[in-house]
Amino acid sequence: MLNGMSDEQAWDARYSEENRIWSGKPNVELVAEVSDLPPGRALDLGCGEGADAVWLAGRGWQVTAVDLSGVALKRAAKHAADAGVTVDFQQHDLEKTFPAGEYDLVSAQFLHFWADFDREKILRRAAESVAPGGVLLIEGHMDHGPFKHDGHPEIHFPTPPELIAALNLGDSWAVLKATTHPRQQKGPDGDVIERTDSTVKLRRTA
Repeated sequence: MLNGMSDEQAWDARYSEENRIWSGKPNVELVAEVSDLPPGRALDLGCGEGADAVWLAGRGWQVTAVDLSGVALKRAAKHAADAGVTVDFQQHDLEKTFPAGEYDLVSAQFLHFWADFDREKILRRAAESVAPGGVLLIEGHMDHGPFKHDGHPEIHFPTPPELIAALNLGDSWAVLKATTHPRQQKGPDGDVIERTDSTVKLRRTA
């Protein structure tokens, strides 16, 4: 619980602060890492307002997109309808429930939370849902960037090797990419700063 609110209420409150929180464009690293993959079944974890899911669906992927916030999911559904694509939007608290099925791509773009949050547990479950030959793509932050969450638990942002070790996936996975990289982002005061993000891209070989 965060200030007496459930996690769902906290995210709904966050999305209700503005008419749109994110840019409406797909994440840059998703585009870079997925553009050359043949379309199949995709799972978008923490889909927010739906930009990644809509982009994937527009490229022929059969997309299931998940978020905890009902406010975000309503915006995502409108984005998909406006774009003329079909996405299966589902509401899940991923620490408790997870969408069924196997997927050729599972994408977790910036799946972070400013309160207690078992991210590795969710990502291990995400790996279980990757079909043989499929890809798990995880994009994360390495720092808070311009956004501070005073009074909340300190967040550890794992390096790519730390994350891969925490997933404990075994021999049936190949590491396609494990790196950090700079990214420019506009902060709440309007200033553009450079922060560091991480990319982990894994393929299930069996």
